[in-house]
Amino acid sequence: MKKLFFFAALVGLLQTVNAQKYITRTGYIRFFSTTSVEDIEAKNYQFTSILDAATGELVFKGLMKSFQFPKALMQEHFNEKYVESDKYPNAEFKGKIKDFKSEILKVGKVVEVMVEGDLTMHGVTKKVSEKGTVELKADGKVVAKSQFKVKPEDYSIKIPSLVRNSIAEVLDIFVDIEYSPLEKK
Repeated sequence: MKKLFFFAALVGLLQTVNAQKYITRTGYIRFFSTTSVEDIEAKNYQFTSILDAATGELVFKGLMKSFQFPKALMQEHFNEKYVESDKYPNAEFKGKIKDFKSEILKVGKVVEVMVEGDLTMHGVTKKVSEKGTVELKADGKVVAKSQFKVKPEDYSIKIPSLVRNSIAEVLDIFVDIEYSPLEKK
């Protein structure tokens, strides 16, 4: 009888852990552009994201002005001329890990997943579907990673012909998020 009670309590505890929500306010997203003229890279450590481990739902949101470039002039042009950060301050993704089951989160196991949802930038929302990985760490944190491509023109981001050869038509986007359990109050 004690074994049955212990097993039932353990199952209940696991369900509580698996129903956990995870959050980060320091999500890392970087983009990279390479052309024969120059390479351009920008990093942003200020994306907020929430992962619901019961449903696989994800939300990302970040300020476009938080992208840091190696050259101040690149950053100024990015914000003022291309993404128009004052008019469109945020990039946002709302979606879900396809066919997600909370049981896939096992300590130390990197699991390949497909994430589907809506990516909004520069006032334009597009459906996206991209591969990624998730891993539950021994300390209870969840690490999620993805790499995908974005065409600025798909989001009505216009690149002036004067610098068209300096910016790739397709940008490589890298996402590396470490989520912590959301504290229940």
